[in-house]
Order: sequence, then C-alpha cells, then structure tokens
Amino acid sequence: MKDPTNNSVSAAWKGNRDPGNPQEGYFVGLMNSCGYRTEDLSKPIIGIANSYTDVNPGHRAFKQLVEYVKEGIWAAGGVPAEFNVPAPCDGMAQGDGMHTILPQRDLIAASIEAMARAHGFDGMVFLCSCDKIVPGMLMAAAALNKPSLFLTAGSMVPYEAPEGTYVTPDLKESIGARNIDAIDEETFTRFRENICYSCGTCSMYGTANTMGVFAEAIGICPIDSTTMLYCSGTKMRLARTVGERIVALTKEGVRFRDIVTESSLINGLRHVAATGGSTNAQLHICAIAKVCGIPLDLRRFDEIQQEVPCIAKFKPSSKYNMYDYYKAGGVGATLKAIRRYLDEDCRLAMGGTIGSFLDAFSRSVDPEIIHSCEDPLYPDGCYAVLYGNLAPGGCLVKKSGVVPEMFHHRGPAVCFDSEDELRKAMSAKEIKPGCVLIIRYEGPKGGPGMREMSIPAAMLVGMGLHTSVAMVTDGRYSGATRGPCIGHVTPEAWDGGPIAAVKNGDMIEIDIDAHRIHLEVSDAEISKRLQEAKWPQDHPATGFLKAYRRMVGGVNDGCTWLYGDEEE
Repeated sequence: MKDPTNNSVSAAWKGNRDPGNPQEGYFVGLMNSCGYRTEDLSKPIIGIANSYTDVNPGHRAFKQLVEYVKEGIWAAGGVPAEFNVPAPCDGMAQGDGMHTILPQRDLIAASIEAMARAHGFDGMVFLCSCDKIVPGMLMAAAALNKPSLFLTAGSMVPYEAPEGTYVTPDLKESIGARNIDAIDEETFTRFRENICYSCGTCSMYGTANTMGVFAEAIGICPIDSTTMLYCSGTKMRLARTVGERIVALTKEGVRFRDIVTESSLINGLRHVAATGGSTNAQLHICAIAKVCGIPLDLRRFDEIQQEVPCIAKFKPSSKYNMYDYYKAGGVGATLKAIRRYLDEDCRLAMGGTIGSFLDAFSRSVDPEIIHSCEDPLYPDGCYAVLYGNLAPGGCLVKKSGVVPEMFHHRGPAVCFDSEDELRKAMSAKEIKPGCVLIIRYEGPKGGPGMREMSIPAAMLVGMGLHTSVAMVTDGRYSGATRGPCIGHVTPEAWDGGPIAAVKNGDMIEIDIDAHRIHLEVSDAEISKRLQEAKWPQDHPATGFLKAYRRMVGGVNDGCTWLYGDEEE
C-alpha cells in the first residue's frame, strides 16, 4: 500500500528545519509571533489535538489536563502546539441534534488531518473522551501515520444517593419511570440534578468508554487511563508522562501504524467483545480499519468477536460502573483474563508489548466483576449479528444487555417512520407488551445521520417493557442501552431495504441464539410492498447533511463518508 502521509516521520527524527530557507523562515517568523523562540523550533514539534469544550463533561477536564501534557513535552525536549476540534456530547444532542453526531466523527478526523498536514507537526497527542471524538481521532491518526499517543479524560464520579449508586444511564431510565409514575417529580428532579455528578466521561460502558478502552487495548493509549476518575492525581501525572513519551516516540520515528496493526485491532475487538462493549464499536472499528486499509466488515466483525468469551459487563448491562471496573483490576485485569486470545507480540506505545505488560501485571482482581474464561458470562462474545429476510445484510444486538427470556421473541410489528413518532407513542403510553417496534428511515442516509434510539430504549426499560418488547431499527443505539434492541439493519429503508416493507401487525421472529431475524411475509409480497414504498417527506437533509447523505457508506465500512479506500 502507498504511504498516504506526505510529511510524516519515516525514520528517526532529524530536526532539519532551516530558518534560512525561505519557506522555513516564514514558518519560523510566524511561530515567533506566537511566542516560540527560534531555538525551540529546531526541536520536535508535537501537535496536541485538544477536544476541550465547556459544554461536554467528558471534555471539560482537558482545559487543565493539557497543561500537564505540555509540561511533559517541554521537559523531554519537545515543543507543544495545541489546537482544538469539535467535541459534541451525544447525551445533549438527543432528538434533532442527533442527526449531526455520527457525521461529525469524520469531520473531526478530517479537521485534525488537515491541520496536522498544514502545519507539519512531527508527532501528535490526541486528547479525547466521548463517543465520536475517540474514533474520529483514531481515524485521523491512522490517516496521518505520525508518532501518536492518546489520552482520555477519565471517568465521572458516581452519584452516591440514599437509595444506592447511580450513573448516567440511570437518569435516562428514570425518564421512563417518571412517565408511568413509578417515581415522583421530587425524586426525578433530584436524579436530574445529581446523577451526572461531575466532569469526566459518563461512568458506564457506553461508546465513549468502549472506544477509550479499545484505544488502550490496541496499544495507543495508556492502560487504565479511561476507567480511572478524571480528578485523580494519577491522571495528572499520567498526562505528564504522555507528554514525555510522545517526544521519545517522535525522535525514534515510531508511527501510529507501527503500533496499530491488523493484529492489534483484532486484540482490541476481542477485548471489546469480552467486556460487553457498545454496539457502536462495530461502526467505529470497521471505519478505523478502512482508513488503515485493513478488511473488516460486519460479518468478519462477528466472526472475530465470537472467538472470545464475554467475561465482564458494566452499566447499563450490570450494576457495576467504570470506577468499579477500575477498582476490580481495570483493563489490565480483563486483558489478562483473555490473554490466550490475544497476540502478545503487539506493541504498546508507552513501551513494551501486551505480553510484557501482562507478565508484570500484579493488581488484585475482583472475580465477581471480572470473570475467568472458565467461568464466562457468555461463551461467544457480547454481540450477535442476525440475518434474515428483514436484514439480508445483517443487523446487530448486544446480547449481554438482553434478559434471557428475550433471546427468542415473536410478536406483531408496530411501525414508526422516525424516532420522533416512536417517542410520541411512548409518551402517550401506547406501547403494548409483546410487540416488535420497527423504527425505520433512521439509517445513515435516511435519518440522515443514523440517529441513536438512546432515550426510547431507556424509556422502554423504565416502563418495564424491556422483558416483553423488542426494538428493531436501521438506526443505532447508544452504548447506554440495554434490552432487546436490534440496530444497524442493512440495507436501510432509504436504500430500499426490506424493513421499509413491514406493516403493522406483521409477525416478526427474533432468535438471538440462532442469529436469525425473520419477517413472516412471503418474498413476493415483500417485493411488491417495496415497489410501492415511498420515502417519508419529513427527513430533509440540509447544509452539510446533504453532502453526508450523498456520500456516506453503509454499516459494513462503518458509515464513513470522508474516508474512502486509500490510494494504491
């Protein structure tokens, strides 16, 4: 494969900037005006892609944390060069705002790549925490292929209430509980004001922490940096160490793809499957692989994840939050539990290999939280990809979040052509036990933007319907989802997928163990209905979403739209 990087370090860094060269002299002059000394600019210049923002708790901490990274860079003989990128919060962007969230992943990646290429940074530090920012930055790092290190902000402090310990998904589920008067307004107000207790990433194994831990497992982020509390002294010290280490990597010429290989991506995927990660991991891991030129589609994703047992699960699929995970032994403990399934020769950017790290691992492990492979929660991963006439290209469910009695379900379809229609029906208490909710035209093109059904899924739990009602969509779900929630239906309704042919009352059978989903309608009738189907008129794509709808790929390649196949 052709190296796509125009200005990356291809060997040990040589420090070849020449202020006498007209182009370099112009660069030096402009950097002088920013306060950099001329002698500084003969050192490795480390770009810091900082996703700090005031309006996202997972990223607010980076305002302080970046200063420790800079101190480490200066101390090691490098020069820090900070710039910023968008950092949307999925939780705040529910409803109409969710159309823009998945598309921003590729925008974040492209903006970092463009900035780093324009300024010719020698190495990169990526500060990221939340759902689309971690994968977006991983895609950028893969495209740039420079010496790189990642650091996440750390997890949110859980809310200790008289009734118990609560974290973010409990707030979502309380919306459904309030809707059926299972809790009073005073309790709901207290939950709303306190459950999201501090800055840091929401203390659940949603997409944010799934992808943060994934970055650790593939070797590009310090192990345990995601699950530790955002406010710990350890986090600040670690930020300094990251700053020092990136200078060493840059001088040695160790690039992103020297660390992140096909074997390390498989390690990361197996670890995600072993720990009950978010279904969104499928989109992001496939997209990162695509940028790296590594073949990985939905079917191969399923094959790889089935190879490893699921040995842990966390909020919302269990009572344990991220700080519980950290105290129980952390990522090192879960990696060690599945050691036999990992390629131990994969390198760690912080030094050594997975094997050498696990040889030295000595933290105590809580077996109630982190099981062994001999005593797994599930023998074959945490996901299941289902196929059938409703989803010929497949669809995805996190089986570790489904109660056993819903592994097989048959019920009548109740159809909605948008998430908004579903929410209205739920608020009006129109959902009956036993049905299969079909939410369509919410795929990558149809939405547009492949909205997540996060709040409806949580309301279903809060209303006590997750043990009798299934949800099926060509959209997606949050990592904060539990229950029989099946997403990523392919092809999507906008592309003429069979999900567009479902009518109210059609019987649908779901069998998770058999990896099967079936619409009990003949092929001839499905074909006839699809010929008559029309796109709904209330799914406009304006502004950049118009380009997104035109350019976005499908689930198999992770819904990328700005990153296609690399040039050969």
